[in-house]
Amino acid sequence: MAWLWWLGAALILGVIEMLTVDLIFLMLAGGALAGVLVSLIGAPFWVQLVVVAVVSVVLLFLVRPWAKEFLERSSPETVTNVAAHVGREATVVSDVTERAGRIKLAGEVWSARAVQQGAVLPVDSTVRVVRIDGATAVVEPVPDQTVTDQTPYPGYGV
Repeated sequence: MAWLWWLGAALILGVIEMLTVDLIFLMLAGGALAGVLVSLIGAPFWVQLVVVAVVSVVLLFLVRPWAKEFLERSSPETVTNVAAHVGREATVVSDVTERAGRIKLAGEVWSARAVQQGAVLPVDSTVRVVRIDGATAVVEPVPDQTVTDQTPYPGYGV
């Protein structure tokens, strides 16, 4: 009946591995499966423990580094969440200044501000996201777009 406990442990470790995806719990699950085999053969419990420990350590130190390197090589570097918006182009919905504005980015309206001080990016102009600060997109004009500079001329009313 001990093989059922080892199988249960392997399944639980497999579920934990699906949540962490670091290959540590997968290697421990492999050790638990070795415990299932040794238990089915009829070995005493202390032998099962030794086999589980040895197989787990071997898998952790020999198989895991190779498997992790293989996964990193074969998986593309995918940018997600907020980082995926950096570099994207957007359309200005409400004039964007260095303090405030609104843009339409990937189908959603975001608050935005211009990276260039004194610049006003007019409605319907195309901008590029430089970075995301909290929930605000910091943008710059796409080349060949109109940017009006509203800094006061020297000597006028400052």
